Amino acid sequence: MLANTLVYGFVNSVILMLVALGFNLTFGISGVANFAYGALYILGALLCWIFFNSLGLPFFIAVILAVALTAVVGALMYRFILLRIRGMVLSEVIATFGIGLSILELLKYLGFIGFEYSLPVFIDDSIEFGQVIIDIQRIFIVIIGVALAGFLWFFTHHTRTGLRFRAIAQDERTALSLGINSDRVAMLSVSFGAAYAAIAAIVILPLGTINVEQGYSVLINALAVCIVGGLGSTGGVVLASFLIGYAQTFTVTYLESHWVMMVPLIAILAILVIKPSGLFGKQKELEERI
Repeated sequence: MLANTLVYGFVNSVILMLVALGFNLTFGISGVANFAYGALYILGALLCWIFFNSLGLPFFIAVILAVALTAVVGALMYRFILLRIRGMVLSEVIATFGIGLSILELLKYLGFIGFEYSLPVFIDDSIEFGQVIIDIQRIFIVIIGVALAGFLWFFTHHTRTGLRFRAIAQDERTALSLGINSDRVAMLSVSFGAAYAAIAAIVILPLGTINVEQGYSVLINALAVCIVGGLGSTGGVVLASFLIGYAQTFTVTYLESHWVMMVPLIAILAILVIKPSGLFGKQKELEERI
């Protein structure tokens, strides 16, 4: 049982990392806490389902179109709404939460409710590690998760656009004086975050079905990972994903499955009491602000 817990805990941790990377990217660059993130996650999965099942496109093409359209939705959300209220934190939270709620309710209204909405697994097979049997889809999730985290690091350190991302994140005023358009960079960061949400959904949801209500739990998990790790810290996101991921897996194994949703909420409360800025957060602590 312990071996199964360790292996599946690792997979669950990578899933949490995949879910949180896009949210963390958007906040780290633009400073916008995108509370529409869970809705974009579900939207990306359903767009892929529509392209693949309703329109009959090849799955690979359906994935590309779904990710691209979700990224466009993120960019439009910033261009026409967030741009006008950027810097007003409470307004950003209310606006993005309202957008997310509208998207999820619209999907319900259009009839995307039920168990028939599911994405195909990439490889329908399983392999055995000692006494642990694991399906190929979960192994693929781990590979994609590591690849996306590595790509994000490479992109932000070795590409022109990525360096602009880092410049805005570190000092927006100085970046503006060097001719970097902060609004354009912020819009790209929201768009990239939306694309990451769509990719995570398309990779993860073949393990189950596409349920509109999952948008809320995805948002909570992403928030928990980013708050515990430290908003804007990629290293913090990775560490927090493993802490919360293994906590959830041990909870399912040794307690009851209905306690799983309590784990991220307890993690948020604990970190806010012990270290409000998160494990690797750069925000000032309470005693430093007084």
